[in-house]
Amino acid sequence: MKNTELWTKKSNLRKTRTVESDLMPLQEGGIRVSVDKFALTSNNVGYAMSGEMIGYWHYFPTGEDDWGKVTVWGMADVIESNCAEISVGERLYGFFPMSRYLDMIPGRIKEGYFFDESSHRASLPALYNQYSRTQGEPEGMRALENERCILFPLFMTGFVIADFMLDHDWFNAGQIIVGSVSSKTGIGTASFIKKNGYKGQLIGLTSAGNKDFVKGLDICDQVVTYDAIKSLAQTSSVYIDMSGDAATRLALHTHLESDLQSSQIVGATHWEDASMKQEVPGVRPAFFFTPGQIDKRNKEWGPGVLMEKATVASAGLAVCLKGQLSVERHQGAEACAQIWLDMLDNKISGKRGILVSL
Repeated sequence: MKNTELWTKKSNLRKTRTVESDLMPLQEGGIRVSVDKFALTSNNVGYAMSGEMIGYWHYFPTGEDDWGKVTVWGMADVIESNCAEISVGERLYGFFPMSRYLDMIPGRIKEGYFFDESSHRASLPALYNQYSRTQGEPEGMRALENERCILFPLFMTGFVIADFMLDHDWFNAGQIIVGSVSSKTGIGTASFIKKNGYKGQLIGLTSAGNKDFVKGLDICDQVVTYDAIKSLAQTSSVYIDMSGDAATRLALHTHLESDLQSSQIVGATHWEDASMKQEVPGVRPAFFFTPGQIDKRNKEWGPGVLMEKATVASAGLAVCLKGQLSVERHQGAEACAQIWLDMLDNKISGKRGILVSL
């Protein structure tokens, strides 16, 4: 049996190649899964951009330094098992490569989840090593498979960002500005900031083409286009940057200067313009590291409590927005490579939900 994977050149994300290989015999204690479908979103571009800094390239190494496997969220079925506690036919949700098959070593096995204990993943953030065993989940959750792949990772990031802001008393800001608010992470972030009780002005930054879409979602007090940044009130502010667009960041920092209390870079929908080294007026931008806030809450609240809250909240938001998402299924490595290029070129509307199978 052969495996098919899509590899990406680390130094040039637009360059991909399809790799086919024979599957090796499954090792003792391992399971083999068939990846049924995975989502492609701007989140995956962020994973590729920070592949070395955070370690995303190391979850599924290629064995070649120049090439990596972009990490994705998806659903898979167990097709072979040498692990007594995991049965063939089980359905899993979690972190995968762009691949048809994957071998894992389950450990810390519970009724609803397990961790992949493969040695090369031991030092990496544990958040991405956990796999949900979906057969015992409520029917309502299982009915949200597509949304879970496409929206949950982004909404859950938004939930953690909102929790981080609340944890810091909103940085005493009179307004919070969410950049690229039409992105799925932006939608989640804005929604959960409001749900967490923020009383100031919540402002969404977006393009002129997405302004009506964002207004229709009714998640912000005000929607401002990028060319109208100078219209923002010069008051104590927080900027949550989903786009990574250097020009937008510079314009906003220049306009607000010392009024800006915190500037958090979360994503990179404009990934080629993203620069952590850019000099800007006012507070220094910081890269928001989701696992850091999760680890903090795990110590304060107990392991998994924050993510349980995030999962429930994400499911609720996904149900509310279900009619706003047009789900598409794509098949094969060639289709996957083209969608990936479109994602890099920011051609995928926030209204589209992309699912791929290799």
